Amino acid sequence: MEEKTATDQPGPAPAPRPPVSETAALPPPRRRFRFGLFVFVVIALALIAAAWRYYDKFIAPYETTDDAFIEGYVTFISPRVSGPVVKLLVTDNQRVKEGDVLLEIDPRDYQMLVDQAGADLAAASTRVRQAEAQIAVDQAKVAQQNSAILAAQATADRAGADRRRYESVQSQAVSRSQFDLAKAQADSTGAEVEVARNQAKAAAAQVDLDRAEVETARSQVQQAQTRLQTAQLQLSYTMVVAPRAGRVTRRTVELGAYLQTGEALLALVPDDVWVVANFKEKQLERIRPGQPVRMSVDAYPGHEFKGKVDSLQDGSGARFSLLPPENAVGNYVKVVQRVPVKIVFDEPLNLSEFDLAPGLSVVPKVRVQ
Repeated sequence: MEEKTATDQPGPAPAPRPPVSETAALPPPRRRFRFGLFVFVVIALALIAAAWRYYDKFIAPYETTDDAFIEGYVTFISPRVSGPVVKLLVTDNQRVKEGDVLLEIDPRDYQMLVDQAGADLAAASTRVRQAEAQIAVDQAKVAQQNSAILAAQATADRAGADRRRYESVQSQAVSRSQFDLAKAQADSTGAEVEVARNQAKAAAAQVDLDRAEVETARSQVQQAQTRLQTAQLQLSYTMVVAPRAGRVTRRTVELGAYLQTGEALLALVPDDVWVVANFKEKQLERIRPGQPVRMSVDAYPGHEFKGKVDSLQDGSGARFSLLPPENAVGNYVKVVQRVPVKIVFDEPLNLSEFDLAPGLSVVPKVRVQ
């Protein structure tokens, strides 16, 4: 076997490199601090920019409040006549249209009043016709008396002429008895003329009286017509109808109940609603009518409603309360006042999807910029 030379013998194996540790791969502490500070500053500036952007876009141009509610007119229905309920045609929370019959009161008593008033009207009309007919009769009597005056005047004129003729002739031409007879006839016929004239005046006065009776009878007809219309109106009040469209609420009337005039039966809430937002007085500086409003209703949190500012109340809510504050009495503590702002919806509400009843809470956001 051949001997190995020195040059052929392998040398010692090189020492293995130690593995690079993670600590050796990181930058020096000072450089690492600067890098962390830079990242922190960048993130802080980004957060500040985002916060300013959010404030400038979503907070600064808006005024909002959580003191806002759906509002609407509530019409309380009361009967205008008394009587028992014979028909009840509505139930709780039922929607009705304008003119729909809500209930009916027993109409029999009021129908009797209508019939009686109609009979009174017929009787008064008959009296008018009788008085008018009596005028025609008395006017004929006046004409007759005028004719009697003419006849009596003609007889008186002839008797007077005879008397004057007898007086003008010689006393020996007629006898004394004939002269006395002519004088008596002249006086008698003159008296008959006066009687005829008085009778004519009486007939004319009777005509005037008849005309007054006609006017009295006509006034009685008008009174009877008024009573008839009143009775018919009361009869119509036995049908209680809805004055406007809406929903029946707070129904207290029951079938068969005896109702009194003015008694509260139910409330009718119309579909026309709006929002009353009570903003603080310091928020009113930038709120103006016509500004757009975005609203969220607590009952429908997933939907946003749109509207606009309609008007601002001329006075704070406390000023129009039942007991307004009297700041001139006792110690004064300043309290931030709230002023109601009326907000209307831009579009008609879909009542089948959104039932916005008065009293629901709303959070409006008025865009003021």
